[in-house]
Amino acid sequence: MILHGENGLLRALERRFDQRKDHAVIVVAEGAGQDLFQKSPEICEKSGDHINNDIGLLLKTEINNHFKKCGKEVSIKYFDPSYYIRSVPAEGTDAIFCHMLAEHAVHAGMAGKTNMVVGFWSNTYTYIPIPLATLARRKVNLNGDLWNAVLGLTQQEKYFKTGSSDTLE
Repeated sequence: MILHGENGLLRALERRFDQRKDHAVIVVAEGAGQDLFQKSPEICEKSGDHINNDIGLLLKTEINNHFKKCGKEVSIKYFDPSYYIRSVPAEGTDAIFCHMLAEHAVHAGMAGKTNMVVGFWSNTYTYIPIPLATLARRKVNLNGDLWNAVLGLTQQEKYFKTGSSDTLE
């Protein structure tokens, strides 16, 4: 994730506000921007699983600091939707799908299968070994069709400038 510099998020926000757009919504995935926490110690759960640093709080701080330095006033409303989403009752189809995933996980466990996740692909429940499921990190090419379509659809292409080797995790 690029925050600073001419091609960074902070400069893109400046350009947006300079064009009389008075708001911006920034959505980031859990785990995004972990490279911005290089000086932070690694945090683990009791189980030993890695806990990601909170990119949302970091962005809030960086955006506030950036615009203070620029002498521009901003008002940031930050919230982590994960708890809100988890507290919403599932729709019937969601509940059925989760039940089917759980049922297949139980059958896999009873058959002695371990170190795998249950998936759903081409109308079929699948068992995917965890090493295969986590083999590669998916990245969005900032010069590719998908990202350009997102920028075009959201009318943000005029705020961002991308280089030839940029990727977004």
